[in-house]
Amino acid sequence: MNDLLIGAWHALTDVLNPHGPAVHAVKSYAPGDFSIHFFLQLAIILLACRVVGWLGQKFLKQPQVVGEMIAGVVLGPSLLGLIAPDLQLAIFPRETRNVLYAGAQLGVGLYMFMVGLTLRLDHFQSKAKSAAGVSAAGIAAPFLLAALITPSLLTVPGLFTPGISQANATLFMGACIALTAFPMLARIINERGLANSALGTLSLTAGAFDDAASWCVLALVLATFGAGPGVAVLAIGGAVLYTGFMLLFGRRLLAPLGRIVEARGEMTSAVLAVTMMLFCMSAFVMDAIGIHAIFGGFLMGVCMPRGLFVEELKRKVEPLAVVLLLPMFFTYSGLNTRMDMVNSPSLLLIALGILAVSVLAKFGACWAAARVAGEDNRTALGIGALMNSRGLMELIIINIGLQKGIIGPTLFSMLVLMAIVTTVMATPLFEAVYGRKARASGELDAIDGQLATV
Repeated sequence: MNDLLIGAWHALTDVLNPHGPAVHAVKSYAPGDFSIHFFLQLAIILLACRVVGWLGQKFLKQPQVVGEMIAGVVLGPSLLGLIAPDLQLAIFPRETRNVLYAGAQLGVGLYMFMVGLTLRLDHFQSKAKSAAGVSAAGIAAPFLLAALITPSLLTVPGLFTPGISQANATLFMGACIALTAFPMLARIINERGLANSALGTLSLTAGAFDDAASWCVLALVLATFGAGPGVAVLAIGGAVLYTGFMLLFGRRLLAPLGRIVEARGEMTSAVLAVTMMLFCMSAFVMDAIGIHAIFGGFLMGVCMPRGLFVEELKRKVEPLAVVLLLPMFFTYSGLNTRMDMVNSPSLLLIALGILAVSVLAKFGACWAAARVAGEDNRTALGIGALMNSRGLMELIIINIGLQKGIIGPTLFSMLVLMAIVTTVMATPLFEAVYGRKARASGELDAIDGQLATV
């Protein structure tokens, strides 16, 4: 059956491919071959995301975004690659993945741009103390616990690259545990009707700071691991300067775009083109300095004019970004994920230990910080549940660690397991500690009504 499917796939691509069967033999791809694979890959990605997302919503009560993350893993070597490895490689040849990567970055960048458009800075200002406390706890506790467990991990062969220093290993583990799934968190908050709420804004802001700190720490590790000190200086210094400039002057410089839209009563193609150009430049800046494009998109969205401008932009861009482009991000990460590496009881025990430490460091610390800052227990638990999700931001950073030779495939797989479990548990845990009571009291209904006017 597997051979039949592979044969059918090659027959289909041979019909469409002017270079014929020789392409499969020599693995040489012309520009037209990339487009053939890309469109077929995208169709399969969309089908898988819709099906798995629907199954997750119907039977597991998970939001669509979690189903899409799982669909990416399903299409990769962890499931399809185990069941039918030749078919999986025929659908997703390694030579074509750079095209998929570019689409993935565009999708997640545009989505975070949309999230930035809905961020309520007045909510953040009113909750500044809580946000600062949650963010600090979400960074400090993971690095403290990483310092406690890393010496033991270094004694296990194959987890870290031989010769890595304890300091670098600790910093890398701390960055991995401190991460919050910023894109995942944003979409869960949106799908739960919390994007316009103080809780949602606080969680998003704290998550953004925690992720940015983790990326800066990663830059430090790469600098001391052989990439050079310029990497860390450029990443941290550039991010601080650019963020400061945008927050101080961005809204004033971008305000004319909002006035043009208000005057015309709609967003013209010219204004949309300028807006997309600004988004791309912001994503480029943050990517080029070594942080990540999504932070550039998010920051540009935060600084965009509010009112009719946001309504028009979301109406024109959001459906395409969410439905068509974002699933590529999940699939690309899934293609780099293997779940068959934790293959012994001792390694499974270590993986479970890393999972337990990660939950304690993020859920426990953020809950405690929110309580200390004055939040009620239900809100603090809700914040902890949301901040505990790692998602594919975790997959991104550990893929970098694997690629740069910081960690080995076994630790990589353990961290993948931690990312998936903490992400899948985020929604049911949030519903148990916050969502159900908020929905019963009408809080979420009120928020949904406000979202309709954003």
